[in-house]
Amino acid sequence: MNRVEERLREVFGFSTFRAGQREIVEAVLAGEDILVVMPTGAGKSLCYQLPALLLPGTTLVISPLISLMKDQVDALRRRGVAATFINSSIPFEAQCERIEALRRGELRILYVAPERFRSQRFLDALTRIEVSRFAVDEAHCISEWGH
Repeated sequence: MNRVEERLREVFGFSTFRAGQREIVEAVLAGEDILVVMPTGAGKSLCYQLPALLLPGTTLVISPLISLMKDQVDALRRRGVAATFINSSIPFEAQCERIEALRRGELRILYVAPERFRSQRFLDALTRIEVSRFAVDEAHCISEWGH
């Protein structure tokens, strides 16, 4: 069993990948840019979450829904994954604490809403964090984000 399969089993509790996941994960691990189009429930999130545990740096996930961010982070934390989110639902002080934890390399995955990129303070904070990958969840909403 290789390290990818070990992490899949140890962290996510799966003994095998779903259709297409292995190829996607391997492409991400090889440094390729990937567009993943799969139906709801097909396991898209694993395609960026698993590489986040195997590669250095932080994976920044852009997600349009606060409830989805919280659900994803809660599920990851239950599995022992160092993940958090930054959005308008948390106080500014807590946002700063999370940025500092990212700067110290304590977190592997950060979920943010698209609006966060309108904040110069957030953009400045990103320059102090080792962001290695970006993932856009619910990418079909991208055209709506600029309006």
